[in-house]
Amino acid sequence: MNLKFYFKSAALATFACVYLIGCSVTKPALDPSAGVLIRGPYLQAATDNSIVIRWRTEKPTIGMVWLGSSTDNVSKKGSEDAPTTEHIVKVDGLKPETKYFYSIGDKQAALQGNAENYFYTLPEPGKAGVYRVGIFGDCGTNTVKQTDARDQLIKYLGSNYMTAWILLGDNAYNTGTDAQYQTNFFNIYKDNLLKKYPLFPAPGNHDYANLRGKANDPLNSSGSADYYKNFTMPINGESGGVPSKDKAFYSFDIGNAHFLSLDSYGDREGLIYDTLSAEVKWVKEDLAANKNKQWVIAYWHHPPYTMGTHDSDKEQDLVKIRENFIKILERNGVDLIICGHSHTYERSKLMTGYFGRENDFSPKFNLSNSTGTYTGADNSCPYVKSSVVNQGTVYVVTGSAGKIGGAQPTWPHNAMTFSNNTITGASMLEIQGNRIDLKWLSADGKIGDQFTMMKDVNQTTNLAVKKGKQLTLTASYVGNYNWAGSSETAKTITVKPTETTTYTVRDQFNCIQDTFNVTVED
Repeated sequence: MNLKFYFKSAALATFACVYLIGCSVTKPALDPSAGVLIRGPYLQAATDNSIVIRWRTEKPTIGMVWLGSSTDNVSKKGSEDAPTTEHIVKVDGLKPETKYFYSIGDKQAALQGNAENYFYTLPEPGKAGVYRVGIFGDCGTNTVKQTDARDQLIKYLGSNYMTAWILLGDNAYNTGTDAQYQTNFFNIYKDNLLKKYPLFPAPGNHDYANLRGKANDPLNSSGSADYYKNFTMPINGESGGVPSKDKAFYSFDIGNAHFLSLDSYGDREGLIYDTLSAEVKWVKEDLAANKNKQWVIAYWHHPPYTMGTHDSDKEQDLVKIRENFIKILERNGVDLIICGHSHTYERSKLMTGYFGRENDFSPKFNLSNSTGTYTGADNSCPYVKSSVVNQGTVYVVTGSAGKIGGAQPTWPHNAMTFSNNTITGASMLEIQGNRIDLKWLSADGKIGDQFTMMKDVNQTTNLAVKKGKQLTLTASYVGNYNWAGSSETAKTITVKPTETTTYTVRDQFNCIQDTFNVTVED
């Protein structure tokens, strides 16, 4: 039976399509006056083939989402089963790295859906590409400092798409209530970041209202803090990684990079520095299962090293994380650890094996003496790692996306090669194949700090070719290419040697060199 024909009225036909047979429904006319949009839309739990779109309305409605290749070519892709004010619609069956325009609303009217309502699905896990991840630490203040940091990141992006963005905790001051999230977070980012870029959050102590261990601890009622009500996390492994089954911590993939979002304050059968806690057991399992990822990045709120607004020599959460937890990450090859909490920006060199107090630090823990800024200045070459040994981690504190603070008497921390406590800023992580760059975008419009890390470069390759045959040579790194004795500037060149020849390619700053020893055979 043709159910569309059976239902005589348009309203009944729409009801049949949406609730009985799941067919495509033309989007109703855009009519923001049909209902009050309180929050959103915002993008959650992104994968290479699905996404969760959330929003909040003043009155209960049955939420619907329309997707398509343009604002004028969308069709119904998801709907809810019952009226609600807190709309959470998952849309799946999508293509990787594909741009989708979307509208939200109900069967009567679309509340929002224009040229600014779009997203790209994530790349397939393991795929190398160009990916940008924004980083906001301690952002939720509803101050000009917060909007300054936001605006500079948007300015830096320009016409480029940001693959995702992450939160380092303390996302809504002072106690992480739903009302504070509305004014200090959702209202600040609704028109620029939330509607276009998938978000992967982590909690901070203020998201728990600093209540751990007290009678009204939010964790006493299974994570009832509003943080957990406001976000949808990919806890079932849908975005990559081992399922955590806990909103407090989870992992996800963005192409060839694997991320762990962790909870450094809540008590999940033990704290993050309790090595037998549920969270740490999961971290070990997840890292073991993702050793094939080219890059592994972990982020959470409380930093193991800081002398900013917090003191990592004295505060027990920071001390125990440094002494008990980060060595687990280091021995499992985590490349980059990003934290907030201190309202500063602080960044180490590539280092390993340092778990002591500030005065215990010495340059022997650095695997490179370079600043890593890769600007052509003296001693600024990239940090280089091998995926075989995979030793060394860079530590970043970027907790000034909404606040800027003072400092401890021993500021800056001895392990940090760059520190700033005078201006706010957010950070941008750029991933391109076997190269990553992190840039701190300060509120004065400058790149306040940056560093580059590469993996499996400076290669020597021995090849053989028959005389008269062509051979393709490809540099191991991402950057600029100066082939010795040639005007070629591409990453890949074709050669036709007549005799045994050595070819070399260098970057523009003479930091990286690949060598190809080509034997010509008769």
